Amino acid sequence: MAKRKILLKARLIVEDQGKILLLQQHKDLGGKYTLVGGTVEDYEFAKKALIRETVEESGLIVAKEDLHLVHTLHKKKDEATRIVLYFRTSKWDGALKNGEPKKFKDLGWHHIDNLPKKMSATVAHVLKHYRRGSRYSEMSV
Repeated sequence: MAKRKILLKARLIVEDQGKILLLQQHKDLGGKYTLVGGTVEDYEFAKKALIRETVEESGLIVAKEDLHLVHTLHKKKDEATRIVLYFRTSKWDGALKNGEPKKFKDLGWHHIDNLPKKMSATVAHVLKHYRRGSRYSEMSV
C-alpha cells in the first residue's frame, strides 16, 4: 500500500460587514476565486503561516489573537491528503493590495450572499459548510 503524503494548509476568511475577501487567479492558473492562504511550511505553525500568506497576498496585516478556527477540511486527491484549517477574522491593519500579481488577477470584497460563480470547488464547499456552522467536512476530488 502506497504511503499518502499529508499536506497542512491554512486559509483565511476575512470578513467585513457581510462581505468576504476573495482573490481571483489568472486564467492560466484556473481563473477561480479563492481565499487568502497556502501551505504551512515545516518550520511554522498554522497561524504564523496564515499571517505570512495574508500580508504576502493581500497586504493586510492580521494578528495571531484575531484568527479564530472556524472549519477543518480533510481533502483527498489522488495520492495526496490535505488537512486545511480555515480561520476567520474581521480585524486587520494595512491597505488591500495585490501582493502576488503573477498569481492573482484581482482581489476584492464579495457579499457572502452573492458570491462569484467561478469559485473554486473547494472554497465553495467550505463556505457552504462555514455558513451552516459546520466545523468539519470531508472532500474527495
